[in-house]
Amino acid sequence: MPQADWIGAEEARARLGVRPQTLYAYVSRGRVQVRPDPTDPRRSLYRAADIADLHQRKSRSRKISEVAEGAISWGEPVLASAIMTVSAGRLYYRGRDAVELAEVETLEGVARLLRGGHGAALKRTDRPQPPQGADMRSRAFVALARRAGVDPPARGRNPLALAVEAATLLDVMTDAVAGQVGGGAIHNRLALAWGLGPGGPGADLIRRTLVLLADHELNASAFAARVAASTGASLAAAALAGLSALSGPRHGGAPAAIQNVVEEARRTSPHTAIAARLAEDRQIPGFGHPLYPDGDPRAAALLARFNPPPQYAALREAAERATGLAPNIDFALTSLSDSLGLPKDAPFALFAIARCAGWIAHAIEQGQSGALIRPRARYVGPEVG
Repeated sequence: MPQADWIGAEEARARLGVRPQTLYAYVSRGRVQVRPDPTDPRRSLYRAADIADLHQRKSRSRKISEVAEGAISWGEPVLASAIMTVSAGRLYYRGRDAVELAEVETLEGVARLLRGGHGAALKRTDRPQPPQGADMRSRAFVALARRAGVDPPARGRNPLALAVEAATLLDVMTDAVAGQVGGGAIHNRLALAWGLGPGGPGADLIRRTLVLLADHELNASAFAARVAASTGASLAAAALAGLSALSGPRHGGAPAAIQNVVEEARRTSPHTAIAARLAEDRQIPGFGHPLYPDGDPRAAALLARFNPPPQYAALREAAERATGLAPNIDFALTSLSDSLGLPKDAPFALFAIARCAGWIAHAIEQGQSGALIRPRARYVGPEVG
């Protein structure tokens, strides 16, 4: 083999960007051929073709890892799902426009659609009295935790049995938020618990809200639910994982942040509140969305159905004038809650009940795939070896 096909150790390390011990490890593993230098027996030469092959593999690996790392935050799709997608600024539940569904459907109907259509007329299992005391958020956690502690694993279960369990879990969440076991449509039960009365305009707004919030692709809470479900955990455990992720301020905490800005605008003025945040390079909660550059269709559909309180209308005008960003579903949800006089934590409760339908659908779909979600970490700690 010609001398040019062999290179010295320094050049080999430079081409690979590795330390001497790493190059020696490649040799010991048989990945790089080595021979004595005929001009200097104390030195070794390394096969250039092997070094080039290793360099190509490392470059390809880096590109793959960069794509994978970027996919974690609003990046490329990382798994297949038939549940929901965003296309051309609209969201679709299994191919059906969610905004159009909000005109006629209930959360229960959309939940059946999201999980594949099972259970058109299911008989729910008996439900115990929901946990008493504390606030709605705490009761929801306790109710799901109780079920997660006793429900059987979902993996390998009959689809109809899972559908019954899924429908019951939605009831369990609603019972916890309402503070009592009830019957009838979920939106009417919530309206009754919050003093609006079932069947009225307020109940219909709650119905629309629940449908629009039922799922939103692979958000943080849906991904958490899928990770739990991939282990074979029960539907309740997967839903509890989703609820835990939702409780974080960067996911389900948007309504509270919006309420704070509204209060700040009330003390000063909407213009001052917005200007102060922009001057400090802080985000304005409730406006803009990465998936909807032309405006969140869920927010537009909901805001067209009621008149937001004056302080919200003024804040919206100031934010749109200063940033050009349209309100998102968090703003619509929070202003709706204030308009109807709902409890302070109602936006979170509505979000949790609605999204529970999506978490369960994702859990069922993930369980059907049979795949365990177990990504690799890119180590950036102290050098080893």
